[in-house]
Order: sequence, then structure tokens, then C-alpha cells
Amino acid sequence: MISDPDIWRAAQLIVKRHDADAPIVAAQRADELFEDGDLDGAAVSKRILHAVEELQRVTPKVGERVN
Repeated sequence: MISDPDIWRAAQLIVKRHDADAPIVAAQRADELFEDGDLDGAAVSKRILHAVEELQRVTPKVGERVN
């Protein structure tokens, strides 16, 4: 099991390297792993994808508190 801090670190690296294309890169990696039959790797990549999307999100969710 990959820890949450590791997921966020990986997501930050992807965003830093790929900027606006980061979600596409993360999604492609998850698809590649799934197609290769690496279901655990695909699951980790999906978690990274969701973290990337959160890092790049600019609007709050409904009911979310903003500082």
C-alpha cells in the first residue's frame, strides 16, 4: 500500500514536470498499467490522478470552506 504522502509527492512531481498536461499524463499512465494487467499499479496511478486534479483545482467544491 502506497501512503497518502507518497501519492501527494508523486502528484506534485507530475504537476511540476507537466503543468497543464499533468492530468492527461497521469490518466495515460493509469490506462497503460491497466492495459498491461497491473491492477495495483493502475489503482495507485488513479489515486495520483485524483491528487493531481485536486492540486490543480481552482474553484471550491459546494459547501467547502475557504480560508
